[in-house]
Amino acid sequence: MPYLFPFFLFLCGLLVGSFANVCIYRLPRGQSIIWPPSHCPSCQAPVKPYDNIPLLSFLLLRGRCRACRHPISWRYPLVEALNALLYLLVYSYYGFHLLTGIYALLLTILLIVTFIDLEHKIIPDRITLSGLLAGLLLNPLLPVSFFDALLGGLIGGGIFLLVALLSRGGMGGGDIKLMAMLGVFLGWQRALLTIFLGVSSGALVGIVLMLLRKKGRKDQVPFGPFLALGGMVALFWGEAIIAWYLSLHA
Repeated sequence: MPYLFPFFLFLCGLLVGSFANVCIYRLPRGQSIIWPPSHCPSCQAPVKPYDNIPLLSFLLLRGRCRACRHPISWRYPLVEALNALLYLLVYSYYGFHLLTGIYALLLTILLIVTFIDLEHKIIPDRITLSGLLAGLLLNPLLPVSFFDALLGGLIGGGIFLLVALLSRGGMGGGDIKLMAMLGVFLGWQRALLTIFLGVSSGALVGIVLMLLRKKGRKDQVPFGPFLALGGMVALFWGEAIIAWYLSLHA
């Protein structure tokens, strides 16, 4: 029944968000995301199935491990809730359609990238290269031609590769591959918009942090989250923004 689909999609978003937390914790540490089963990072005690229910278990356990009472990071319920809300946002735009599932996958990837980069200042290749391949394989189902997808990947990744070469390391390889992945999913026009939005938001946050003396001019600020944010905006509102911009120069 159509009115029940958003509810089930929200639950699906919570479950996938729980798996996203596994990826966020284990991938930067070079651990398997399949084995061993979920366990407390402090005492290594296995997490029982009834303590692994998204959002609910965190609330019932009052944010602490049942075995050792060590605090559980707020990142876990935050990622679960954000992922579920993003799934509903996709559904509000694309409805009961294959694109909803595809873009939900993309948003989960961007969420994983964001939290890994914020904590570890890296973007694992296992995420971006897998996403790049998925974007190419799913291209027949996307509203982007294969040529547009290839051009988006080449332009998106190529611009950042050029920046990395000219700045001699000023741009990380993870950012290059992330932008190539986004270009494949979004096409070249929205890839350029993603870069503009990512650079603009990153510069703004960097200036604010320097004014607040939280960061110095030479301190690194993870760029992946800003590219992810730009990609999300371009996904939902990119066509409208591009149309508005072109109308100004008509």
